[in-house]
Amino acid sequence: MSVIAEFTVPSDTLALSETLEQTPEMTIEIERVVARGNDRVMPYFWIRGGDYGTFETAVKDDPSTQNITKLDDYENGTLYRAEWTQNIESIVYAYLEVGASILEATGQIEGWELQMRFDNEHLVSGFQEYCTEHEIPYELTRLYHPSEPMGGGQYDLSPKQRNALVTALNNGYFEVPRAVSMDAIADKIGISQQSCSKLLRRAHQNLITNVLTVGHPEDGSIQEE
Repeated sequence: MSVIAEFTVPSDTLALSETLEQTPEMTIEIERVVARGNDRVMPYFWIRGGDYGTFETAVKDDPSTQNITKLDDYENGTLYRAEWTQNIESIVYAYLEVGASILEATGQIEGWELQMRFDNEHLVSGFQEYCTEHEIPYELTRLYHPSEPMGGGQYDLSPKQRNALVTALNNGYFEVPRAVSMDAIADKIGISQQSCSKLLRRAHQNLITNVLTVGHPEDGSIQEE
């Protein structure tokens, strides 16, 4: 059974720490990571906030990345593709070592928040052993099986998902007509519009899965009204 792990790590244990030092007000949100073999990792990431000119100057000199390419440029964020270099013996290669997947990653000067999926609990132990052997610091904040609705949070909502839903509700996002836009909710949470949309979709999926698709105690079927 797969396992989801959520934890925080210092900024210098993932990548782009020198860039974040030059742009402390900026947020980096990894959209997906593509592994090409065991020595080539290509992240696609959004940047938001701060001075974009300073970011582009800093990232070109950052030893943790190479071959930076700008893909899309929007008012509320810019999408880049890059390569993480082998000289960052860090969380990047820890997760590759055990074959885990990065589901979410948000980086700021204070550190990175990561959500990763492991195929089983044995791989989680292998990941922890790798980090210990290579002196990679991390703080585990949540560990749960995605199929357990109440494991670690009501209705399987992560703290970030619950915060997004409550913020949207309190600010009238679910009213008809809507009182605020998705961009406004994203600004209040401090993430990009794309990340906010993804967060709300996953929160809705978890709520529907764990509230509306509950089997009848007698026959296990899904009840409809």
